[in-house]
Amino acid sequence: MNKTRWLQLVFGVICMCMIANMQYGWTFFVGPMQERHGWDRAAIQVAFSIFIVTETWLVPIEGWFVDKYGPRIVVLVGGLLCGLAWVLNSYATSLTTLYVAAALGGIGAGAVYGTCVGNSLKWFPDKRGLAAGITAAGFGAGSALTVIPIQAVIKNQGYEAAFLYFGLVQGVVITVIALFLIAPKKGDVAAMVARVAQSARDFAPKEMLTTPLFWVMYAMFVMMAAGGLMATAQLGPIAKDFQIADVPVSLIGITLPALTFAAAIDRVLNGLTRPFFGWVSDQIGRENTMFIAFAIEGVGIYALSVLGHNPVMFVILTGLVFFAWGEIYSLFPAMCGDAFGSKFATTNAGLLYTAKGTAAIIVPFTSIITTMTGSWHAVFVAAAALNIIAAVMAIVVLKPLRHAHSKRAAETAQRAPIVAAE
Repeated sequence: MNKTRWLQLVFGVICMCMIANMQYGWTFFVGPMQERHGWDRAAIQVAFSIFIVTETWLVPIEGWFVDKYGPRIVVLVGGLLCGLAWVLNSYATSLTTLYVAAALGGIGAGAVYGTCVGNSLKWFPDKRGLAAGITAAGFGAGSALTVIPIQAVIKNQGYEAAFLYFGLVQGVVITVIALFLIAPKKGDVAAMVARVAQSARDFAPKEMLTTPLFWVMYAMFVMMAAGGLMATAQLGPIAKDFQIADVPVSLIGITLPALTFAAAIDRVLNGLTRPFFGWVSDQIGRENTMFIAFAIEGVGIYALSVLGHNPVMFVILTGLVFFAWGEIYSLFPAMCGDAFGSKFATTNAGLLYTAKGTAAIIVPFTSIITTMTGSWHAVFVAAAALNIIAAVMAIVVLKPLRHAHSKRAAETAQRAPIVAAE
């Protein structure tokens, strides 16, 4: 059974790698689309927000299907929608078509993402931080190997060809892998013990939504996701506005244009951080790890606003920002599983994941604020402040609240066995 759960984890990582470009490759398409059609940059970024919103806010519904019918059918449908979305993007000649494709892609990517993360939480109750981190790493770093190929196809054949070719490959791989996904049966993981405190009982989604703990986690998730999504969606425009996008940068024996170098390193570090901080949180606790990572993120974003005009510092600091940001996708799902149990882990984690969609609404406004102020400084300062506040909240608010929640759950479980029901 130990071999089976690691194999399921591998399948989940492959699927996550396949949907990674849908978010992290987007920045390379913004400029070419603007040049080809004359669309406003903010209008194009609305498609990104639609993608994020549909990717996140529908995950609870998709999670309900997973908890009830298993992961296979949900990921299968998700893979088909992901492939269809990028094929539509390749033919889009209007913003309306672009927005429709973004919605379909978001639904598909959310089905894949939510299922794979939720399945890892169920298979690894003893290593939730590590398992969620490894799975989320596929999404964070999965696009690293395709940064240069996508840019090459866009340059040589146009952005439409890049959407078409990569969309078809991503969709096919996901649908094939989906056939091999299974959820653990009762008793498969019962004997596994975690170092981090676990809930004494399972909380149904409706019950979870009544707890103060969930809403504090949700608020912190929004605060952290906003800054990272801004960097993800606007990395290309930021580099161009800083006038360093095409400046050669030499680091670790490699020379690449600053934007290309930053994008590649960012994706690798954004992937590595998820299992790394997930593993750390399994050892020292979720809240302590959040404080460290969130504080680093805040300092990194502010430093980027001050020093980012230097191409070398741009590459280094964007790497730091992505390294300190990506761990939210392992820490929050892991804490959700710890606090609210395994039975409804996919749905519950999906509800928390909608915070990313809430944060995505902010992204188009960053372009507007930048246009109004003439620089990215105000946006960077606001994002840094949110990160520092979230870091403090992890220790001052979240930690005592979770302890009180765990105590109440244990007392309730002792008084009478409760079988959570929808």
